[in-house]
Amino acid sequence: MKIASCDLELFKKLRIKNAINLALLLPKKIENLSLSKEPKESVCTEEVQILESNFRAGKIFGLCYCKNWDIKARFIFFHPSKWHMGVFRQGKEYIFYAKMSFFNNFWQFNNPKIIKNANIFEPKYQIAGIKDENIAKLIQEYITKENLIVEGIDEKRANLLVNMHRYDEQSFEIFSHLENFLSDLKFVEIYSFLKRLRQKKTSSKAYEIKPFNIQPWFESLPFKPTLDQLNAINDIRADLSQKEAKRRIIMGDVGCGKTLVLLAAAISVYPKQALLMAPTSILANQLFNEAQRLLPNFMQVVFVKGGKREKGLDEKLAKAHLIIGTHTLIHQQGFEAVLVMIDEQHRFGSNQRQKISELASKDGLTPHFVQFSATPIPRTLSMIQSELVSFSFIKQMPFKKDIQSFCIQDKDFQSLLEKIKIELKQNNQVAIIYPLVNESQNSQYLSLEQAKQYWLKHFKGVYITHGKDKFKDEVLAEFKEKGQILLATTVVEVGISLPRLSTIIIVGAEKLGLATLHQLRGRVGRVGLKSFCYLYTKQKEIPKRLLEFAKTLDGFEIAELDLKNRLSGDLIDGFMQHGNEFKFFDFSSDETILEEAKKTLDKQDLSLKE
Repeated sequence: MKIASCDLELFKKLRIKNAINLALLLPKKIENLSLSKEPKESVCTEEVQILESNFRAGKIFGLCYCKNWDIKARFIFFHPSKWHMGVFRQGKEYIFYAKMSFFNNFWQFNNPKIIKNANIFEPKYQIAGIKDENIAKLIQEYITKENLIVEGIDEKRANLLVNMHRYDEQSFEIFSHLENFLSDLKFVEIYSFLKRLRQKKTSSKAYEIKPFNIQPWFESLPFKPTLDQLNAINDIRADLSQKEAKRRIIMGDVGCGKTLVLLAAAISVYPKQALLMAPTSILANQLFNEAQRLLPNFMQVVFVKGGKREKGLDEKLAKAHLIIGTHTLIHQQGFEAVLVMIDEQHRFGSNQRQKISELASKDGLTPHFVQFSATPIPRTLSMIQSELVSFSFIKQMPFKKDIQSFCIQDKDFQSLLEKIKIELKQNNQVAIIYPLVNESQNSQYLSLEQAKQYWLKHFKGVYITHGKDKFKDEVLAEFKEKGQILLATTVVEVGISLPRLSTIIIVGAEKLGLATLHQLRGRVGRVGLKSFCYLYTKQKEIPKRLLEFAKTLDGFEIAELDLKNRLSGDLIDGFMQHGNEFKFFDFSSDETILEEAKKTLDKQDLSLKE
């Protein structure tokens, strides 16, 4: 679709990308300006001739002759402008559009709108700073059957979209029964979205890699990998064999064993180099320890710490087969990595992920990129994002999780204390998560600082930390070995492995998203230990979503629940950080329509190649 230069600015203001986007820009309402056959107590349109008018008490009162109804009627303007004051002279003719009422044996036009033309349907888009007539003109110019078919829309749906914007009896009928055409609008919207995603996908040449034989390493492991782990590893190894640099997300539930997949990927590129970035130093250190424990001796693993640059680091990096670190890796140089991995990828901004990949790109060659996440996303969302990146899912668990979840209130505090004491006697650990560090007038819950005195007074081995604590890594490490009760904020959501942690209590649980609650609950029962999660709320009625959350441990089910309670955000342009850019398509119920749109695009892509 070729856009005239005079229209480009308006397209930009409306954030319209193509004819499909424009066709989906529907008015908030359509005013039916057809002349009314007779007066009635609703909105009417009629041709009138002014008989008399006068101004008093800040209002204009008048009498007019209704030409089509052959009656006299009154009219009143409640907030007249200077223009109104000068135009209502005897004999002048206008078209009134107004809500009517019957009063003292007279029909009355209340605050009528004076319109230029009758017997038309006028769309009202109500977009701030843009006139309705300018939008309507744009639509009439560019929404044609030919333009929509060029964009890939089939003839049936193209005709529907064109007819919707005719603004005649037919289009008014369509808008009056829009629910009958909703599935078509949903299809067109998600089709356009997926098409834009595919256009954003770029390809880069990969380093040449011959995947290393890792079968002997598998046989040496002290445990047997799950089938899902093996499938994810095979997916990565297949990517490594490609000439084009691949991007993949390994999506697994909390405790599904992503670390094994990560290490297998690193060995697969041996003797070449792999790079791994983790969101926290404590998690990076855990991964380093696991790498040293499980990887074969011939793999040289280097841990890059933040702070002062280690002496001889450049030489170590040059010889390393696997480099592990936090975002401090972004500031390093001298990488030779053919594979870049990001653990807990949602903890990094897109710029940070892009930067680490660029550091390992040389001579027009780009490393393969694998991201790991323990925050499952809904199936529809992964289907959409698969236009840009490949997915592997790990749903099987290396061991059965034995975690019971309970929703509790103030009345349950004493029984909770007894439960805590029982767990501590069994040499287990307890974590209590508070919503705030310091007291707040706006919170009905105790903060970490307010609550700590009680726990310090009544229990031993109490450790305290939060996100702004400079020593949080040291506190968590010491708690792991010596502590009984950990008081913290959501800083423990990701990363730390606490094998003895059997109980977690989340204060003000209704304030957190289900994904965060699931991550926090994932801190307990890490090695199959019988564990408990308590969701504490002061609300009189326990929120339904907390009750639903407590019934399942499946992160993928929770992702679907979470989707029902929040909107998706803008997946392409990042224009909106929250909310839903889709007007019609529903992530939680329109998977079938999404599948149809993907198949349509696949067929179109195939026909273009042929």
